[in-house]
Amino acid sequence: MVMLFFAQDDWEAAGHSEGTWLEALGSFGAALLAVAFFVVLLRALMRRHRYRAVHVLKEDDLKAVHSELAATEKRTVGEVLPVVLERSDRYPGANWLAATFFVLVGSTLLAGVLPWHQPAFLLACQVVLGAVGYGAARSLPDFQRLFLREKRAREQAEEQALQEFYKNGLHETEAKTGVLLFVSLLEHRVIVLADTGINAKVKPEHWIETDGAILEGIRGGSLRDGLVAGIRSAGEVLAEHFPWEEGDRNEIPDRVIVRRE
Repeated sequence: MVMLFFAQDDWEAAGHSEGTWLEALGSFGAALLAVAFFVVLLRALMRRHRYRAVHVLKEDDLKAVHSELAATEKRTVGEVLPVVLERSDRYPGANWLAATFFVLVGSTLLAGVLPWHQPAFLLACQVVLGAVGYGAARSLPDFQRLFLREKRAREQAEEQALQEFYKNGLHETEAKTGVLLFVSLLEHRVIVLADTGINAKVKPEHWIETDGAILEGIRGGSLRDGLVAGIRSAGEVLAEHFPWEEGDRNEIPDRVIVRRE
């Protein structure tokens, strides 16, 4: 009679236990993913207020900007309109990219603990990973920016600025002297657009300076100071080439437009 003995304990003791290294990798991957996600999520939560227009520009800030705007337009027939948006687009593609990233990276880091032999449970786990990535990108702008191409952000902000220019009638002023100061928070973009009457007399370099004045204020932590400096910069060149005249009417109301999108 032949007797078979299975020395499983001896095999495991010799370091040949199946799944041991996968389980260790899975545990390490899970911890790594959790720590990385927590750090990025915490950073995005702490910076969330930077993308909320109502938080960036409070009542006193709006009053200061409006005061500078009114003072500027007393010196020129030109019209200046500041527009601040939280974002120029919702970027659903970035949200889906975040979801895909979480599924792929999560599945790799959690390879040792995912139920690969149970397709239904595996799919459920991957759906949860994707939902976490999608939800984080959709609700936290700073996190969404990680999956947003700069070229796409620039193009969308430029397109939105053009829409704001025409939607608010800056192209309809009598002397073609409308100026848009456009800020899009999510895209981190400042765009200055001037109508044909101004561009015929003013070199593009001046609008680069105006753009820089706004950005300097933002980098210093104050969008209000940036807008005030931008309005003042635009007002100087407008007053030089298009000074105020008796009987001038306010073709564009003195206001600051602030909205979510």
